Amino acid sequence: MDRLDCTDMVDYNYGLLNHNDLEHSFFCMDKNDPTQGFEFDARTYFGPTYPKNATFEPQAQEEDQVLQLRLVLGSHLAKWLRHELESQKGYTATVGVAANKLLSKLVGNVNKPKSQTTLVPPLHDQDGMEGNAHLFMDTHDIGKVPGIGFKLAQKVRASVLGRDAAHQEGLVYGGTKENVTVRDVRLHPSMCPEKLEEILGGPGSQKGIGGRVWAWINGIDDSEVSKAKRVPSQISQEDSYMKYLHTFEQVRHQLFVLSERLIRRMQLDLMEDDDGDDLVGSCITGRRWMAHPRTLRLTTRPRPPLNPDGTRLRSFNRISHSAPLPNFVFNLRETPSVLADKLVDTTLTQMFRKLHPERNGWNLSLINIAVSNMAETATDSKDSKGRDIGRMFRQQDDVLKDFKVIVPQDEVPQSEHEEVSMPLDSGQSEHAIGSWSMQPLAGVDENEWDSDDQAEAEQVHKCDICGVSMPAFAAEAHTRFHNLS
Repeated sequence: MDRLDCTDMVDYNYGLLNHNDLEHSFFCMDKNDPTQGFEFDARTYFGPTYPKNATFEPQAQEEDQVLQLRLVLGSHLAKWLRHELESQKGYTATVGVAANKLLSKLVGNVNKPKSQTTLVPPLHDQDGMEGNAHLFMDTHDIGKVPGIGFKLAQKVRASVLGRDAAHQEGLVYGGTKENVTVRDVRLHPSMCPEKLEEILGGPGSQKGIGGRVWAWINGIDDSEVSKAKRVPSQISQEDSYMKYLHTFEQVRHQLFVLSERLIRRMQLDLMEDDDGDDLVGSCITGRRWMAHPRTLRLTTRPRPPLNPDGTRLRSFNRISHSAPLPNFVFNLRETPSVLADKLVDTTLTQMFRKLHPERNGWNLSLINIAVSNMAETATDSKDSKGRDIGRMFRQQDDVLKDFKVIVPQDEVPQSEHEEVSMPLDSGQSEHAIGSWSMQPLAGVDENEWDSDDQAEAEQVHKCDICGVSMPAFAAEAHTRFHNLS
């Protein structure tokens, strides 16, 4: 699920609204081109709402009225984005429109698939009435709240119930028979941020976890939408298994299926269109790798053995092993199935043997294969961590063209010394240069000594006897030479 921060677009178009004629509004998609956009009716939300059939109320309090108009703008923008995505790329999407990330993520699940939902104000308690954020959040199980994982949810359930919640039969993903809703937690006696800190805190827990969870169950989330990364931090594929994997052939088949899916996902998420400069990728598919994962990780979750009474303890502990990812997986000349088969034979089999040295009888409820430790490839993008020196040199003429000074040929000053053509002597090689540029330095005496020190070079002494020029420090010795002679 992706999140899109449309704050700037909504702010800009909110300023363009004609509050006296909301019916004939225009959503501008480009600040530099006012014709780019679409018409819409700002008096109504587009698509389903929560609560159902909610309408825009012009007479609402000023704060709620501003929020309503912003959500109206967001709902129409969501409609435009969904339709453009489907018409141009063929993808359908479900969208949640709300005042923060937490609510938008949850409300987007209400009308799946291929629709959208807007959570309308008032969000919080007013005049003794519960807000729509509370009414909406209260219906969710505590484990469904984003940010509250399985272990945290189990601790909260145990505190509310006074015991551990019973697990579902045939548990795979961690569900429970007994639902403990957000309302159960929020209205439980003595429940507050301090109580949640006491329940959820401890070694290894995040500081202030109680206050954050309390805010979440009340529909409050002040975190900003982070900028999308150029490449994901990791890519993984996993499957859960209700049936036992008894033989190695069964395990190998599952490793192959997951590996093939993983390689296809890598080629989808880690490659981009190339302009032809990258000979490794562009000559084959017209695409290039944005990043190369360096680490391959295999994870399994074994089921505990049966108890004497035939029952089995629930376990969610995983074991994993990592190894360097072989470079052949980046070969675009081979199909993903061929690469997956090779990856299983050369790497994953040995990794599995290290996790499970026994030859058979495995009882695995999950297998996960992941790649991580991304090394971004060189590119000319300013957002990339790597830079392509070759491309920089190839593009320097275009980049520096505005900074070059070009002097017309007729304005180039002529040298006062003309080039002198010299005939070749008979003793010179036939490869010798046929013309020399003879430009003696003005003001330099051929008899003067060369010196690296400019101060000493300026102090020149000329002998009165022989007329030889020399540095001043050598004059005394030269005079003694004449006296000895």
